[in-house]
Amino acid sequence: MATEITKVSKNFGKTEALSSIDLSIKDGEFIAILGPSGCGKTTLLKLLAGFDSPSSGQICIGGECVGKKNESIPPERRNIGMVFQSFALWPHMNVAEHIRFPLLHHRFLADDLKANMEKRVEEVLHIVELHAFSKRMPYELSGGQKQRVALARAIAAKPALLLMDEPLSSLDAELRMEMRREIQSLHRMTGATIIYVTHDQDEALAMADRIVVMNNGKIQQTGSPRDIYYKPETEFVAKFVGKANLIHGQWIDEQTFNPNSNSIQTYWTGVEASPGLRAKNLCPIRPEQFGLSQQKDGISGTIANIQFQGKEIHYLVDTGSDLIAIHEDSQKEPYYTGDQVYIHLKQTIHSQPLLPI
Repeated sequence: MATEITKVSKNFGKTEALSSIDLSIKDGEFIAILGPSGCGKTTLLKLLAGFDSPSSGQICIGGECVGKKNESIPPERRNIGMVFQSFALWPHMNVAEHIRFPLLHHRFLADDLKANMEKRVEEVLHIVELHAFSKRMPYELSGGQKQRVALARAIAAKPALLLMDEPLSSLDAELRMEMRREIQSLHRMTGATIIYVTHDQDEALAMADRIVVMNNGKIQQTGSPRDIYYKPETEFVAKFVGKANLIHGQWIDEQTFNPNSNSIQTYWTGVEASPGLRAKNLCPIRPEQFGLSQQKDGISGTIANIQFQGKEIHYLVDTGSDLIAIHEDSQKEPYYTGDQVYIHLKQTIHSQPLLPI
């Protein structure tokens, strides 16, 4: 269901949790709201769910105004489903009963679902692959199975808008990867509009159609995962998503950058940065876009830290003016702490030796 958030702010006393948020969400879109703890993303989700009202601005879902200053239509009168971080399963209900509950009580349940509730329960059990566990109680389920029950309950009534509040944060790494695939499959099968709150950039990049990056109650940038990763508009987005290196230097033109270096005069061509970053003479380069060598054709530095990560080795190189993160293939000959190295960009560059003064 299409959702419009217009100039929404939220204050708690003198604290401004949200500041003039504008966001349009298309029907069937998967939106990830990404940001650190305290950035306002959960507050925004609560306003969308109807647990609180905006201090100013308005929220419209499906063309209906559901929230404005000090007024809010309650959650049960909105055509939404909700998946909580804590699963929020009822200890006295088995798996099938959890799925049946919204079919009995959801205000916007379609007539065909009302007439075929048990068929819908069976259908949802198969979707989340819990048919064999339909009679089990929550205490008899693993963490991943509990999360599937929470998802099943949320989608059972076919809500137009599905809200998810960091649903995978309590799961271990392997299970999170598995549940990402489950949520993507559910999105394809149901066609529901999903708004997914997370602080995990990998989740957002892997699943969302669009990412909304927030910090300090404001939207920093909205765009596709690829645009957010490769075309950050602010220093915060560059550092928070993918941990880009912000290299100091001078922009010659919109695609040519001269990084600061005491070893070689280097011009990087074909690089890009937002107008805001160019104005600060900063160039965002991802760790995997750099390479290391011992040939004197790049910026000189010293290996300051090494982390082995399986298929990659993560190096931190001290150039004197910057600490630069670089990810190299672990199959290559490794470097060691204290080694003198040269950093080069993995693309065509034009370099010339620094002329003596």
